[in-house]
Amino acid sequence: MRNFLCLSLALAAGVAHADTPAAAVTPPGLQPSQLAIVINDAEPNSVEVGEYYRKAHGIADANVAHVNIPNRPSKLSIDQFAQLKERINAQLKPEIQAVLMVWSAPYAVECNAITSAFTLGYDGDQCAKTCGPGKPSVYFNSEVAQPYRQLGLRLSMLLPIDFVEEAKAVVDRGTVIGFSVPAASAYYLTTSDAARNSRAAFFPPAGVVRQRKLTIKNLKADSLEGAQDIMVYQTGLAKVAKLETLRFLPGALADHLTSFGGDLQGSSQMSSQRWLEAGATASYGTVSEPCNYWQKFPNPTVLLRRYLSGSTALEAYWGSVLWPAQGLFIGDPLAAPYAGFRR
Repeated sequence: MRNFLCLSLALAAGVAHADTPAAAVTPPGLQPSQLAIVINDAEPNSVEVGEYYRKAHGIADANVAHVNIPNRPSKLSIDQFAQLKERINAQLKPEIQAVLMVWSAPYAVECNAITSAFTLGYDGDQCAKTCGPGKPSVYFNSEVAQPYRQLGLRLSMLLPIDFVEEAKAVVDRGTVIGFSVPAASAYYLTTSDAARNSRAAFFPPAGVVRQRKLTIKNLKADSLEGAQDIMVYQTGLAKVAKLETLRFLPGALADHLTSFGGDLQGSSQMSSQRWLEAGATASYGTVSEPCNYWQKFPNPTVLLRRYLSGSTALEAYWGSVLWPAQGLFIGDPLAAPYAGFRR
């Protein structure tokens, strides 16, 4: 495990890495002053949770953008999204590096996730063949500290607000930073669902990262039961059982590789929102049929390396997905339980 945190992966031929001049590199870690909160004034829950988030993370009023999206549509057309993005961008200061959308819907733009469409632009080619390969993200596995200044990308995440108290609980978990690092575990499950195990080859090896007090556990099982020390939980199933028996630590990341985890209003498969309801602080899922390319889902090794290095949940998740067009990033973007290890 001594070499684990030093890994710089070349995971596939043609993987894009950002060329960042050494002089431009700053310590990792998105700051509250660099995050914009986008509130939907047409939805009272968005207004309440957005203000709660702003106060919890000490974000200035000037960083709040307002839009009006009536009727909670799950999906936007290309034109509707273009108008929404224009309204948001018009309210953002140049120093803003990332955006948090405070609503449960809309979460898709045609076949794209709204977070990916906002950050990278709408990808019509992906919608022509949702099961085809995606376009590489230049932010994947990079060391870029200021994505907007260096790459012209504002990373984005969505905070679901169907239930106000549950949304506030996610925020509360995301504000726990700078504490004494707890003893925790990262769980990686290889399940009986072979098609959804496509990223199992990238599960970090079992062992202990002593400085982080983190134990990495690889299991062959369809579910985890009774674990009380979860910082990371990644698996591959359409629906994950026994979540009610688990305890997620503040800042925990959890996701499952399946086709429609990002369909927050769907019922055919488990929504990634269930992870937040179970106690995780951030998650990820795809909004349209991606097929089981590992490149369309968080790479376990990259995600863990980035998070343990002190990156925020937003930076760690965005940096771990090579082809993110269909992927929805949800939760508290500023969660950073290992912020004390930033370099």
